[in-house]
Amino acid sequence: MTARKPGVVSVVLVNFRGTEDTLQALRHLREIDWPAERLEIVVVENGSGDDSLERLRADADPGVVIVESQENLGFAGGCNLGVARSSGEFVAFLNNDARPDTAWIKAAVARFGENARIGAIASKVLDWEGEKVDYIDAALTWFGMGYKPLTAEPAPAEDGRAHDVLFGTGSAMFVRRDVFDALGGFDEAYFMFFEDVDLGWRLNLAGWRYVYEPGSVAFHKHHASMGGFGAYKEDYLLERNALYTQYKNLGDEMLGTTLQATMALSVRRGIEKGGVDTTVFDLRSGDDDSAEKADVPKVALSSLYAIDQFVSRLPELRAQREEIQATRVVSDAQIWRLFGQNDAPSFTTDRYLEGYESLVESFDVLDGPVGTKVLVITGDPLGQRMAGPAIRAWNIAEALSATHSVTLVSLEGVGDITAPFDLAHVRPGDDRAMKAMEQWADVIVFQGLAMALFESIRTSSKIIVADIYDPMHLEQLEQARQLPEAQWKRQVADATEVLNEQLARADFFLCASERQKHFYLGQLAGLGRVNPATYEGDPDLDGLLAVVPFGLASEPPVHVKPVLRGVRDGFGDEEKILIWSGGLYNWFDPQTLIRAVAVVAENHPQVRLFFQGVKHPHPGVPEMEIVAESRRLAKELGVLDSIVVFNDTWVDFADRQNYLLEADAGVSTHHAHIETTFSFRTRILDYLWAELPMVVTEGDHFADLVRAESLGIAVPAGDVPALAEALERVLFDDAFRRKAVRNLKRVRQSYTWESVLEPLVAFVDAPHHAADLVADGTFQPGFVPSARPARRKKHGLRHDAELVVHYLRNGGPQVVVRKVQNRLRRKK
Repeated sequence: MTARKPGVVSVVLVNFRGTEDTLQALRHLREIDWPAERLEIVVVENGSGDDSLERLRADADPGVVIVESQENLGFAGGCNLGVARSSGEFVAFLNNDARPDTAWIKAAVARFGENARIGAIASKVLDWEGEKVDYIDAALTWFGMGYKPLTAEPAPAEDGRAHDVLFGTGSAMFVRRDVFDALGGFDEAYFMFFEDVDLGWRLNLAGWRYVYEPGSVAFHKHHASMGGFGAYKEDYLLERNALYTQYKNLGDEMLGTTLQATMALSVRRGIEKGGVDTTVFDLRSGDDDSAEKADVPKVALSSLYAIDQFVSRLPELRAQREEIQATRVVSDAQIWRLFGQNDAPSFTTDRYLEGYESLVESFDVLDGPVGTKVLVITGDPLGQRMAGPAIRAWNIAEALSATHSVTLVSLEGVGDITAPFDLAHVRPGDDRAMKAMEQWADVIVFQGLAMALFESIRTSSKIIVADIYDPMHLEQLEQARQLPEAQWKRQVADATEVLNEQLARADFFLCASERQKHFYLGQLAGLGRVNPATYEGDPDLDGLLAVVPFGLASEPPVHVKPVLRGVRDGFGDEEKILIWSGGLYNWFDPQTLIRAVAVVAENHPQVRLFFQGVKHPHPGVPEMEIVAESRRLAKELGVLDSIVVFNDTWVDFADRQNYLLEADAGVSTHHAHIETTFSFRTRILDYLWAELPMVVTEGDHFADLVRAESLGIAVPAGDVPALAEALERVLFDDAFRRKAVRNLKRVRQSYTWESVLEPLVAFVDAPHHAADLVADGTFQPGFVPSARPARRKKHGLRHDAELVVHYLRNGGPQVVVRKVQNRLRRKK
């Protein structure tokens, strides 16, 4: 096997009696905007039986890898042969009669970098002149035939958004090499037609994503691939391969409903294409009974022959099906959303359509499986740059979307990012838009202020999951302490009131640690939620309040490009880099860290401290005073922009791994107070993910973990000498570092998103209202446990003024305007 080369794209072209086109495609490939050293071109001469091989060897560039096949292996076999001889991290497939746009590779590889679960990229394909569509979306009929729904339509003026698809077209697509190998490549039994559909379907079932990238463009000549062969042979391959694809990939329930209707429709399609009268075999017909043969067009027999070949290959197909179904991680309910317009008859005679409608109605094949409809709400923006709450909501949505229909709503906005679920933006206070979402959902999972901002969520009778991993009232004790006393008290009281409302209503709660669980159980008890109804059968109350920490990706980080070393002044190969991952907030203590780093730098001038981001991606989160104070301190100590460096923006979520992997250790320091005691520092998970030994302040969940598992060193708060000593040891004691890295490898497995989200996934798989919110077996909106104190409504000008401040800070001017308008409407 050829050694794999990271960052290299191997483009595979299959030539069969089209050498002139192939040579033209090679010339275009040399003109694209992609480094030559990261491009490998493989041409498979697929048994043309003419002078193609000699011409390719004579006229292709010397760097092109030419692979000879003694026989025509078809598109699937030819591509597999080319991949076997390639060495790139990514493999790209390009029809030999296509030409790539200059950004064809660059745009695709950039989209791969968005998410490690993206396993394949579908290019945008236009005709040779760029005027008509070949491929910009994928669809699959209920009877297993993949198609391109916008083919031959005028090319749209705008690119449109990238989005997940079931498959791409084999004329221009990309696949991660390790994913292609794991799937076994294209199924060579197809020879041609639908092998790209089958590969994409299997890829999605295995939990990988297939993303359409409109910036990756190719132009296709549309040569007739079946030229010289009878049309009936194309029909035969289409009918047969559709059966192969459907049988292998549909789940048991859907296959049991669909397969028999598919075969019946296939027969009807062949009969109608051949113009055959099937009533002649009726005993009452006037057919010549002495004739043993019937004159039937070959096209009418293509479906029968296809079904017969399907039966002949059932032993092999069954083995493939068993493997695919045993290893699938995505349900048919989730795949169904990628089928697109599945009601596409594909033939239009009156008799055919009559049979089509009969089959659709009799076998109920258009209504796919429906999973639980889950609405996930975050207050943070979704895009290339995401902070902790958005990252958490994203991974919750991704985990639930494997088996359910999920919509992730951001109250702040959605940027250029793709997802294996639906994305939506609802502005704070736009209750009409949120009500439509609420009515659609079966389960609502939210974090932050969603219940306070939307009446439809507050009064919903749907099953509600409150993600309270961030104790906002404790956070306000620190975050708002610099404000005037009255405002400080108001913000703490408001946060407490918002959280109490959530604790009183939700059916299921998520917290981040055992410490938090004990804390919240006390608060729930005070609200009357710890009672015989919730206790009976669940004495640990895990069915009411589950520990679901922040998680990390199961795939290890990969260094894609330099971002610090050799890029920023003063960051070379010899420097020892400490990284502060995440933002700078008032409840942290970067000043003690800066002082300690200055001490270490006296003996080790190669030490560097890099603050990864000070400008939060949420526009409503202002830069806090601690940022300016930290800069002033670093300047006073003479280490600003030399030893201590601040990144003035925010690192893209998909790019943070490059920063982490260039660092030598991670740091997180904070003051000692109650916020610390119950906090869950998500930045520590970045260090765990990147196997970075760390130095942290004592007093929180992760400090206990660091000490217990020897992942680094935990030091007392505010202790500069102890912190300096710990930093020096983590950076320069090689034996200590090796031990810490071994422990980090082991511990991080228990913090993957797949592991930490298990309690939530289990709940949504069997969702139910909390026992104490149900009276007489039925959930009653507004039902209040008797032990819970009634909420007192506050009034008055002072209260209104305080509310304006609160909503300005947490929702912005638009929320204040809507609140005032709603108040005025209610008074009319």
